[in-house]
Amino acid sequence: MVHRVIYSIDQLSKTVGHAFAWCIIILTFGTCYEVFMRYVLNDPTSWAFDLSYLMYGAVFYMAGAYTLSRAGHVRADMFYRLWSERTQAVVELVLYVVFFFPGILALVIAGSAYGLESMRILEVSVNSPAGVPIWPLKMMICVGAALIALQGFAEVLRCIVCLREGKWPARLHDVEELEQQILREHAEKTAAQAGQGVPQ
Repeated sequence: MVHRVIYSIDQLSKTVGHAFAWCIIILTFGTCYEVFMRYVLNDPTSWAFDLSYLMYGAVFYMAGAYTLSRAGHVRADMFYRLWSERTQAVVELVLYVVFFFPGILALVIAGSAYGLESMRILEVSVNSPAGVPIWPLKMMICVGAALIALQGFAEVLRCIVCLREGKWPARLHDVEELEQQILREHAEKTAAQAGQGVPQ
């Protein structure tokens, strides 16, 4: 049951993260179009700056839960990686309760007030005459924080499972660092050569 809850939350984070990853494509095309208009046709757009921070902001807010689900946030693990998995789980559990949840819940509450006020007045950008609506981006502050809080709950469940079973439950994986691929392929090649008696 606990594993199913963790998996469901991970899948939600994955779905939202993948959906908002398309903002990078929109941002890239928008920026290329602006460069072409500005430097080739000498006719810059009035909306390119707004588009760039709207798209980047959307990715930043809405991909946080996805990154947390993949353990992708920056971590100073020079000591952490040397500990047993149960010790890691204890430390993570304490840090989630003492630091993570108070901070993220404060962001949900403050972001909700900020976003709702922006939506109430249908706020638009003051950076260009195009009047690009920015209230949807401000609403993403609380929505993204709520998704991170939900993923944090899944991480707490992971800690509890690790304490109970002595090992971390598996994570979903859809992207792998090139360095990890190279190391895995080298290990497989070395194992295959050792199995065939090939000198290394």
